[in-house]
Amino acid sequence: MNRNDQQAYDRGTSLFSPDGRIYQVEYAREAVKRGAPSLGIRTTEGVVIAAQRRTSSSLMEGESIEKLHKLDDFLGAASAGHVADARRLIDDARTAAQRNRLRYGEPLGVETLTKTLSDEIQETTQYGGTRPFGAALLIAGMDGEGLDARPRLYQTDPSGAPQEWRAVAIGSGRDDIQEFLEDTWSESLTIDEGVEIAVRALLSGDDELDAGNVTIATITADGYRTVSEDEIQSVLDEHQEPTDEDDE
Repeated sequence: MNRNDQQAYDRGTSLFSPDGRIYQVEYAREAVKRGAPSLGIRTTEGVVIAAQRRTSSSLMEGESIEKLHKLDDFLGAASAGHVADARRLIDDARTAAQRNRLRYGEPLGVETLTKTLSDEIQETTQYGGTRPFGAALLIAGMDGEGLDARPRLYQTDPSGAPQEWRAVAIGSGRDDIQEFLEDTWSESLTIDEGVEIAVRALLSGDDELDAGNVTIATITADGYRTVSEDEIQSVLDEHQEPTDEDDE
């Protein structure tokens, strides 16, 4: 197919090309690939979500860039891609979680929430006058309560297709980070080991990683917790190669 033929099909989100592709969805996926990386790791005790924050200026406050989001006491999300698109989905996720608590008096299930968001994402690929969300989310949390609580980790896609993972990365450098996760993940990981692997995974994609530009959270039976910068720095000190400046 030449470029002129492609242009006839990439102007609308609801048009299939002759080879069965929706170009606007593929462009949205490219937007996700250009975003700063995020990852999730399922462990025996809960789920770890982590993300790297990129600032466009040394004068920008890194904490103002939200990559991890608390959705409910036992639900969290990490995003990659267009920040504004991700925030819209996060707001919808929080609304769904609150509505479920008010209506049924219990937390919303991870799988249920993921499928609800995926339905919303998919609708943008089916009707004219809209564009696909240029963001992907990792939805993490605990299904059930107490001893019966089970960690779950899902990924959404701009096409609206949800997938469940043991460990997964999204955003730029995804291939290198995913390869690291495939080599290091095991069924017996504890939550502390998951935090360490999350830092090392981000370090595999950027060997000049700084603790101030990393944000990590854990979701366990005790709820959602943000990992402190000191904890992140201690892992970096153990695994990061010293730079020439450090040696001086």
